[in-house]
Amino acid sequence: MRTAILAIGRMKAGPERELLARYQQRVAALAPQLGLAPVEWREFEEGRARQTGARRAEEARTLLAAAPKGARIVALDERGKSPSSEAFSAEIARARDGSVPAYVFIVGGPDGLDESVRAAAASLVSFGAMTWPHQLVRVLLAEQIYRACSILARHPYHRE
Repeated sequence: MRTAILAIGRMKAGPERELLARYQQRVAALAPQLGLAPVEWREFEEGRARQTGARRAEEARTLLAAAPKGARIVALDERGKSPSSEAFSAEIARARDGSVPAYVFIVGGPDGLDESVRAAAASLVSFGAMTWPHQLVRVLLAEQIYRACSILARHPYHRE
């Protein structure tokens, strides 16, 4: 199954980018034995519209157009549910085993997500009620994808 993360904004150089790269490498090494393709990371420029709503809509069009046809979309959103790591991994496995062609995570820009992204998403996931910097959200997401892979592979990284 193809997996992608589509995000608004660019990761800056620094420790967050290095940590992200570490989890990307770990996922790339583990994913193929689980029937998953290495995660494709795509970043897009923030919208240029002056009004917040118009900017969100512009970003939504970009993100949704980049999602592969037939993809299961999971949007990271503060209003989403906070699944356990086990539930998160089980959902990825269900999609893989159900022949879903692609599993796509969407990370919005600083203004959040447009309602059209929420409507297109099969689920909304939150990393808690607190607001996180978008750079850290990407690292958290990468770590949880790696953790999901380690759970599916019965790797000792995830200890119960």
